[in-house]
Amino acid sequence: MRLSVQTDYALRTLMFLAVKDGHHSIAEIAHAYGISKNHLMKVAQRLAAEGFVEGVRGRSGGLKLTRPANALNVGSIMRIMEDTGTFVECFDAATNSCVVTPACGLRHALAGALEAFARHLDQFTIADLVPDSKSYGWQLDAQAATAST
Repeated sequence: MRLSVQTDYALRTLMFLAVKDGHHSIAEIAHAYGISKNHLMKVAQRLAAEGFVEGVRGRSGGLKLTRPANALNVGSIMRIMEDTGTFVECFDAATNSCVVTPACGLRHALAGALEAFARHLDQFTIADLVPDSKSYGWQLDAQAATAST
């Protein structure tokens, strides 16, 4: 199982915002992680649409968590951000053209594996992913300072 880049960036963005107070620009977050600002912009729009972050325009604007980090469940975020409906062809009845589907047990096995993966992630919040937030914040600041010189 591999998370999409969108989910990866979403989790990183939420972790960044969990350790940094105030509003932070997409450019600042992208710079801290060394990732594409344009791709992160799409992720941020989705995070805002799903209610995980609020975006404020303007000079002192940026992104901010809408809830405390300990109220943001990683499993729920993964389920929202990932498109597991197309994990394998047979998951989507509308586009499934596999001839062995009626006799195949792969769909059931993979569906169970995906659910077990999500249930495991349900045990964690964004706050759990940044337990030593002072160290984490320092690393982001150091990376940003190094990258800007």
